[in-house]
Amino acid sequence: MDILSDTQWETYQRDGFLVLKTLLDDSQLKALQQRIDDIMLGTADIDYSRTMMQLDGATGDYNDAGKQSNGHKGATLNYRKIQGLEQDPLYLELMQHPLFRDICSRVYGANARIACFRAMFMNKPAGMGTKLPWHQDRWRNLDRDPQVTLWTALDPATAENGCVQVIPGSHRALINPDHEFGFLTPDQADEHCSKNIVHLELQAGEAVLLHNWLLHSSDKNNSTQSRRAFSACYMDASTCYTSGKPVTFPILFGEGELTLD
Repeated sequence: MDILSDTQWETYQRDGFLVLKTLLDDSQLKALQQRIDDIMLGTADIDYSRTMMQLDGATGDYNDAGKQSNGHKGATLNYRKIQGLEQDPLYLELMQHPLFRDICSRVYGANARIACFRAMFMNKPAGMGTKLPWHQDRWRNLDRDPQVTLWTALDPATAENGCVQVIPGSHRALINPDHEFGFLTPDQADEHCSKNIVHLELQAGEAVLLHNWLLHSSDKNNSTQSRRAFSACYMDASTCYTSGKPVTFPILFGEGELTLD
């Protein structure tokens, strides 16, 4: 699949998410699985000083997860988050899939240059995993919010092992616009997220398109199966921080798009 149908696009606009089915064949999936394991174990040929790595916490509480900072933090498969994967050729190839190009052209315009805001591995190790509270992805320190995330399952994602949960149609307005990262208060979560919850159960190799304002959360991993996934956030390349030192974001589609030899 290299382009969305009109029906698929209408479904996404209505619900704020769209399951894209399998995008990876077995060899591609195995290569991505092996690469991320190598990165976690410290044997990959990447610049770890430019790679943000966060260990998972032992309690499952969001506030108990490890520090988010650049650098390898030990040979273990119990990392929660690894960010900066646009510097890896295998993950960059997935990010530049023709279908993702089509999606970005629909959201941002056919002639827009598209940049990577973040490209990250998200993991819930078997029997562990951090519970992610209900929130909408947004960033008050940007002059506009990125709108598109493409989330690809590297393992089966199930309700038991902590798959993403969403509230269809909740992408149309911000619930807690004053929070820096869009997290809901407990009262707001009770009001907006107590019903109509959809568990995005995916097979390994399947992907889902998510609007960044879609309410979403995930639970701990209560299984013996890890829940590895790759999440890439795409934005208009003219987006910039509203304060602090200017940052250059890598271009994924359009003039000057990133290539790795």
